[in-house]
Formats: sequence, C-alpha cells, structure tokens
Amino acid sequence: MKKQNTLTGFLLIGLGAYFLLQQLHIPLLTDFYSWPTILMIIGISFLLHSYITNDYHNIFVGAVLLGFGIHFHGLTTYHFWLDHWGVYPLIIGSAFVMRSNKTKQGLIPGLLLVLLGLFALFSPVNPGWFHWIYQLFALIEQFWSIALIIIGLFLLRKNDKNKRKK
Repeated sequence: MKKQNTLTGFLLIGLGAYFLLQQLHIPLLTDFYSWPTILMIIGISFLLHSYITNDYHNIFVGAVLLGFGIHFHGLTTYHFWLDHWGVYPLIIGSAFVMRSNKTKQGLIPGLLLVLLGLFALFSPVNPGWFHWIYQLFALIEQFWSIALIIIGLFLLRKNDKNKRKK
C-alpha cells in the first residue's frame, strides 16, 4: 500500500467497523456509539499512519484527537470523570512529547504544557493570576468551532503556498 493511502485506508476501516458495530447493536458497546468515538477512530488512524509510514509529524494530530476523544467520551459516559480545563493542556502537551520522541521537536513546550496541566489539576489552591486562564478557556469553549474553521483555512492556505513553490 502506498504511504499516502494508508491514512485513508485506516480511516475507512475504522469508520466502517464503527458503523457495522452500531448496526449490530452489541449491548456491551452502546456507550461507544457517540461522536467522541469517531474522534478516537480518527486519532488512532493518524497514529497508525504515522508509525507505519515513518511520517512522524502526524503523531501530534493523532494524539490530540485520541486524547480529546477519550476525554469527551469519559465526560459523557462516566459521572466521576474530571471536567477541568487542566486536562486540555495536559492532552496537548502529551501530544507534543509523543511527537518529540520521534522528531526531536517540541519537547520543551510539551513539558511546559504537561506541567501546567498537572499543576492546574492537582493544586489545591490556584494562584490569583489563574483567573485569566479560566476566562481564556471559557472563551475557547464558546468559540471552539470558529477556531477550528480558522485553523483549517490556515492549513489549506499554507498547503496552497507550498504547492505554488514546487
């Protein structure tokens, strides 16, 4: 299989298996018939593609999607799941660390984000200057869909510029 087709293949296999299992109505899997599961499938597809094709730059995307999928699945399924903004920098920082393991890039920002997330999660009392972080995450939570659109447009424009250079 060509390297460029592996991501598409993994996505189709994962999504096909998801919809097949949904049609079979297996009682044990009913908690997984949700949109966070699709995020996890896409994340796993990116990770498999990255490791099999040795194109390690997609590890970050895969790890973030898988982490967010697991987190959102936990929020919607388990009453004990931690709903705190510190989880998000922890997930993103972990993705940076995973990618830096193969690409040697992004270790410092990853470690800083992991430490920030852990500090926020386990600190009994947050410092007074943390109020701006709560406001920032409230703003992101309100407009995250617009942020995704802007990031997508930026990536398309960046990709278009790279094509013109060739």
